[in-house]
Amino acid sequence: MCRIHGVKLTKPLERVLRVFLADVSARRYGYDLMKAARLPSGTLYPMLARLQDQGLVTSEWEPPPADANGRPPRKYYQLTGEGIRVARLELAQAASDVPRTAHGTARPAPGSAS
Repeated sequence: MCRIHGVKLTKPLERVLRVFLADVSARRYGYDLMKAARLPSGTLYPMLARLQDQGLVTSEWEPPPADANGRPPRKYYQLTGEGIRVARLELAQAASDVPRTAHGTARPAPGSAS
């Protein structure tokens, strides 16, 4: 059962959670998350907003850098302590739900009689 209320644990969400869990102390900005999780902005940002609404992710704007050269400020995201706990539980549950075959056991080809 998903502990992320109102959010289904989809493959894109799994990818985002894995990026966050790769280094839980790292703050990640949106474009960085988009590249690492291979997601478009229209998928990523609504997901981050829902996670933030649930208290699983925090966000913070960077202070304006002196040498930004016109680059807009970045908004950094990070899992909360509860977010880390929930992400680990969700990913572990998802891994245990995946059907596995015995090592070395051949599976019949689709459509073949076995």
